[in-house]
Order: sequence, then C-alpha cells, then structure tokens
Amino acid sequence: MTAGERRSVVERFPSGHLPPPQVRPLPDAPASTWRIIGPGVIAAGVGLASGEFILYPYIASQVGLVFVWAALVGLVTQFFLNMEIERYTLATGETALTGFSRFWRHWGLVFALMTYFANLWPGWATSSATLITYLWGGEARWIAIGMLVAIGLILTLAPVVYTALERAEMLKVAAVLVLVVVGVFVAISAEAWADVPTIVTDASIPVQQLGFAVLLGALAFAGGGGGQNLVQSNWIRDKRYGMGGYVPRIESPVTGKPEAAPGTGFIFEPTPENLGRWRRWWRFANREQLYTFVLISFISIVFTSLLAYSTVFGRDDLPNDIEFLRLEGDRLSATVGGWFGTLFWAIGAFALFAAALGIVDYTSRLAADVLKTSYLTRQKESTIYFGLVWGLVVIGCVVLLAGFSQPLVLIVISACTGGLMMFIYSGLLILINRRLLPEEIRISSGRIAVLCWSIVLFGTLAVLTIVNQVGRLF
Repeated sequence: MTAGERRSVVERFPSGHLPPPQVRPLPDAPASTWRIIGPGVIAAGVGLASGEFILYPYIASQVGLVFVWAALVGLVTQFFLNMEIERYTLATGETALTGFSRFWRHWGLVFALMTYFANLWPGWATSSATLITYLWGGEARWIAIGMLVAIGLILTLAPVVYTALERAEMLKVAAVLVLVVVGVFVAISAEAWADVPTIVTDASIPVQQLGFAVLLGALAFAGGGGGQNLVQSNWIRDKRYGMGGYVPRIESPVTGKPEAAPGTGFIFEPTPENLGRWRRWWRFANREQLYTFVLISFISIVFTSLLAYSTVFGRDDLPNDIEFLRLEGDRLSATVGGWFGTLFWAIGAFALFAAALGIVDYTSRLAADVLKTSYLTRQKESTIYFGLVWGLVVIGCVVLLAGFSQPLVLIVISACTGGLMMFIYSGLLILINRRLLPEEIRISSGRIAVLCWSIVLFGTLAVLTIVNQVGRLF
C-alpha cells in the first residue's frame, strides 16, 4: 500500500471531535467458534430476567400465549442490531458510541445518560429481592439494598471485570436451563402443550388488556434491549474480538492492574490477508450470537411463558404486578411439590440478581467509555468505571429508600426508555457502518433493510407508548 492509499482508509473517519484511528493489521481469528463464546452468553444472561422471568410470563398469565410471537420478532431484530454494533468494533476496536461521537461529540453522552435514566430505578434487584421474600421472608427493600452493595463489591474486587461477569452469567444460564429441563417434564400441563399452536394461530397484539407500555417493554426486552445492545461493543472488545485485541481491558483498582486505554481505536487495510481474517471473524461472531443470545433467550421465553400459562392463567385473583410470581410458585408447589416451587423462586432470584449485576456493569461501562473518549481523556477508564459503579449503587439505594419499590412499574419505565434508544441508534448504526468502514466490510443492503425495520418498529412503538401514557395523565 502506498502512503496515499493508507491515508484514504483513515480519512474516512471524521477527526473534528476525535483523533483518527491508527492503522494496524487485523489479528487472526480463532480456530473455532467455541473459543470466542462469551459475549452472547452474557447478553442472554443479563436478558434472562426482565423479559423471560417477568414481562413475558406476566403477559402469558394475563392473556395467554397470544403475544409470544413478539419474542421471536424482538430477538431476530436485536440479533441484527447486535451484529452491526459488533461489526464496527470488530473493524476498529472502538465502541459504537465512539463511532457515533465522531459525527457529533455528544452522541455518546446522550446514550450514556439515557442508559443511566433507564437503570436508575433498580427494578431487577428489587424483583430478585421480592422473590427472596417468598423463600425466607424479610423486607424486599432492604434485601435489594444489600444486593446493590454486593454488586458494587463484586465488580470492584474482580481482577478482570469481564471475566467475572462472564462466569456469573454462564452459571446463571446453566441454572435457568436446569429449571427448563426439569420443568418441561414435571410442571407444564398437557393442556398447555396442546395450546402451543395458538402462539401462531391466535397471535395478536393485546393492547386493550395490557397497554402499549408493557408491550413495548416486552419487545425491547426480548433478550436485551436499550443500552445492553450497545454494550456488545465493550464486551466483545474485552473478549479480544478483532481489532479489540489491541485495547486494554477494565481491571480492578484493588486486585488488578488498571491501564490507560486509548480513547480511539484502530483500522486495518483491506488487503487480501486482512479480508480473509475478517471473513472468519465475521462468521464466528454471527454464529456466537445466534447460538447463544438468540437460541437461549427464545427457549427461555417460551418455557417461562408456558409455565405461567399452565399454572396461573385464567385465575380471577391474579394480580397485575410481580405478585403473580408468588401465586405461580405456590401453584407449582401444590401441583409438582414444594421442592419445585422453591427451585422456581430460588433460580428466579439468582437470575434477577445476575441481571442486576450485568446492568450495573454495562451502564457504568458505557458511560466510562464515553467520558474517557470525549471528555476525561487523561483519566484511566478503569478509575472512571469504578466511580460510576458505586455512583449507580448509591443512587439505587436512595431510590429504594425513597419508596420506589414496585418492580413491574420500574421495569416498564426502563423498557420505554430502551425502546426510544433503539429507535435512534438503529439509524446511527447505518451511518457509521456505511460511512466509516471500507467498502469490502461495510453493511450490506439486506442488513440496512433490517435496521430500517428496527427504526420503524421501535419508533412507532415509542410514539404510541408516549401518546398512550400522556393520555392517561390527562
């Protein structure tokens, strides 16, 4: 390559707000997909909570299986969103937020603030604490506060934060799969299995019964949603995907050796050798997301929906909040045995706690990357990250002490914010992956069409939800 050709690759990146990336060769891809398994499991693990244990089972308990189809729509849409987020990071080592900020300096800050707003209300920790009260009693608020403090300590003391998070979410996924396997044989009634075809034959949008806010939450939180999709950039970078192999990982200020990560990333020349490596990386990354994030999430949503439908659907005394999980556990204890009701609540509590762990991590991780890249360039990202972790823990404790403790309401608020974020960044992903990347690796027309669908889907739902909620107020 001549000097002129090399400059042309770098010059695709606007440098008015951030310095251009450095040119380096693309690291070689691993020999098999199994070596890069992790980010998709984390995504599924963090998502195995709000949608799988609360929103979809709640919908099934209220209206049956008529809305389960939406889980597949949400998951497939998010698969393509995640892969376009990963495309940019695989190619540059930068997060998607850094790519957005190259066009307007404050895009990253906007999304970081929206993610913080969505997660200031600790609905997942509160939900986990509520399930613990079903097992051992106590007051959910104080249990949730203890959980938040424990999360802060776990993330602070882990030598490499990503590794600790990956192990926790893999353990959680394994526990949920145990519940699925056992439940398939002992807990779901023959009548529920017979009604499975109604997922397709009676598919509908039960707005009158549930409202747009709950339905938007279910679509946005089918697997991931909101800021969780954006943090795929950070997770694959810490897993050493592609050009992310050049970027230091976040390590504990107590037990690790924090490094000052560069604010911007790298780009490779589209040589035959680099493009061959790129094709392998892209193939492996797509498989990893499909086999873990999509498959695990969909199986879990279908199972938990069937479980709720089999046990509590049609009851006149069914509450319209998370208390339906108490009745579901009681029903499982009565029909299967006390051991299964206890197992259901225990795995649910652990799943929601692990989700809260992941949410505190990704909220702080997104904001730390933005602040390091665009505002606090001389600070270490690890230092910023841990300050944000404890800031979020303290805010969550204050929110709980102030009396905001209704889990379903908190989750719906978070989901509505997440849906609005997805509407905006679906368009920005088209921009960065068309404008900044070399022609050989940029987004294809088919995937642009899917992102346009995402814009229409989440934009429409966001507008309808806002109009609906404003109408209720007035």
